[in-house]
Amino acid sequence: MTEIENLYAVLGGRFITPESEIRRKLHDIKVFLLDWDGVFNNGEKSIHSNGSSFSEVDSMGLNLLRFSWFLKHGDLPVTGIISGEKNANAFHFSERECLHYSFYKIPHKHLALDYICNEGGFKPHEVAYFFDDVLDLSIAERCGVRVLVNQKCNPQFTSWCIKHQLVDYLTASPGGSGAVRESTELLIGLQDNFEAVIENRMHNSPRYQEYITRRKAIQPSFFTLTPKGIEPLRPE
Repeated sequence: MTEIENLYAVLGGRFITPESEIRRKLHDIKVFLLDWDGVFNNGEKSIHSNGSSFSEVDSMGLNLLRFSWFLKHGDLPVTGIISGEKNANAFHFSERECLHYSFYKIPHKHLALDYICNEGGFKPHEVAYFFDDVLDLSIAERCGVRVLVNQKCNPQFTSWCIKHQLVDYLTASPGGSGAVRESTELLIGLQDNFEAVIENRMHNSPRYQEYITRRKAIQPSFFTLTPKGIEPLRPE
């Protein structure tokens, strides 16, 4: 067992795909996509709020992963959220974090994947996806790196995903309890620049300032599913 495998095994995470193979697949990744409900939160909803929330811990994890990719490739990866619901907090997060895409009310999520790949000229194996439930499987079966958030309450579903080779890493943390931070730090480690990421961020280095300047220039695009297909539509 490698050092990283041991570190995450102690936490309770599981490498379904060997670490060496995930490293290999990461070389091709150009896009990071995340489900919202059950990934950034525990999936609970309230009609009296702006919907399910997110954690600053997870937000920082995603930011550091993007910076890690920037240090490695000299550019920003494409990032986005694909949700089956309409969630004001997800829209706020997409704007605040300057994500490229925010898809909402997408019951057939592979349509969003197709749109991103067609628009950006990407292949599905160049996409990493963070997910937690059945609606996400149409993406998970096609993309390159798959992180399954372990909700603990659905062991049969988890076993099914493993059996059908739809997951590379199974988190120890459930949604809403640091699952995004856990898995983004893992991917940074597998990109072999974790120390550089932390040191540059800690000192707000010129390289990090360049990254932030370029990140702030991104204007999120909002999309939803209409009878005509996936169309740009800013939520009200």
